[in-house]
Amino acid sequence: MLEGLSSRGFELKFLSHAEAILSRDFPDAVQELESALKNVSIPITEIIGSGGGETAGTQRLRHTLFKLGWPKTKFEIKKIVNGIERESITHEIDHVKEFEANGQLFKIALEIEWNNKDPFFDRDLENFKRLHAEGVISVGVIITRGSALQDNLLSMVRKFASENNIHSFADLIQFGVYPTRRQEKEVIAGVCRGPTFQECWSKQFVGDKFGAATTHWRKLLDRVNRGVGNPCPLLLIGLPPGIITF
Repeated sequence: MLEGLSSRGFELKFLSHAEAILSRDFPDAVQELESALKNVSIPITEIIGSGGGETAGTQRLRHTLFKLGWPKTKFEIKKIVNGIERESITHEIDHVKEFEANGQLFKIALEIEWNNKDPFFDRDLENFKRLHAEGVISVGVIITRGSALQDNLLSMVRKFASENNIHSFADLIQFGVYPTRRQEKEVIAGVCRGPTFQECWSKQFVGDKFGAATTHWRKLLDRVNRGVGNPCPLLLIGLPPGIITF
């Protein structure tokens, strides 16, 4: 299942029988996910220009999912005792779609965490757990940067800086990069100690925008290995370095 993604370097992890559930009951969902992801492409200039936030490539993926019928959905769970509302909890999920299986309708929930602070994984997994416990969703899906992509970001940014002759902050303006005073000081301090502007800026950019405390594969595995989100069936998808183009 999802062999096309696996062959392209996507990292895949199934938890709590998600593989059996998806393959048996939701083949259409699997096909749609593979179709949406197989053509994902993010030019390196979008990563540079995004400043580390959600790239246009991620927005294109969202748009593809919306067109396939995976809209943003808000769930409200209320606890009522003798007609009196005691508790009301709202869960908003980026992408949700309903599928038919064995004559019944079931929902699959999906979140894309391209580059948030890593506690967003806790939010997503706990939302999935609660919605699954209430019988609202059957499977939760999280898409994030894969481990190889995370490990290769620095070399990719270095390549961008080299190919575009980036030797100063002025050279970055054409790519939509406007560093803060703090970032400028860190880069200048690094250059004064010996590295080239390209090297120091690349390290500062990646460390500041895509550091260890952001959403990526290893941070996601840290959570699920501790049992966060359990027992909701989960499909985790790590985006590979091959989606970045030059």
